[in-house]
Amino acid sequence: QVPVAESGGGSAQAGGSLRLSCVVSTGYPSGSHAVAWFRQVPGKEREGVASINSNFEPDYANSVKGRFTISRDNAKNSVFLEMNSLKPDDTAVYYCAVSRRSRGAGLATRRYDWWGQGTQVTVSS
Repeated sequence: QVPVAESGGGSAQAGGSLRLSCVVSTGYPSGSHAVAWFRQVPGKEREGVASINSNFEPDYANSVKGRFTISRDNAKNSVFLEMNSLKPDDTAVYYCAVSRRSRGAGLATRRYDWWGQGTQVTVSS
C-alpha cells in the first residue's frame, strides 16, 4: 500500500478553485501524524504551502493565507487542501507529505518522512 497518495490536481482559471486530497497509509494511526502540502515548479526549491498537526492546528505560507484551507478527516485517513482565488503563480506540482511528528513539523521539508508522487495544478490567466 502506498503510504501517501494525492489526488485532485488539474486545471483552473485564475480566480477559480481546486481541492486536493491526500490519503495517508503509513501503518500508524493517520491522526498521529502532522501532514503538509508542498509545491514545486521546475528550477525552484520545493516550498511549504500548508500543514496541519494532530491537534488540527493549521499553518500556512504567507503566499496562500486567506485563499487556501487545509483540513483533515482522521476517520477517512485523509487530508485536504481547498484552494480558492487561484493565481497563475499557484501553478506547480503539489506534494502531500507526512511526518513522524505529531506536532512541530511546520513547513520544513526535512521534518517530513513520507512523500506522495505529486499532482499537477495549472492555473491559467
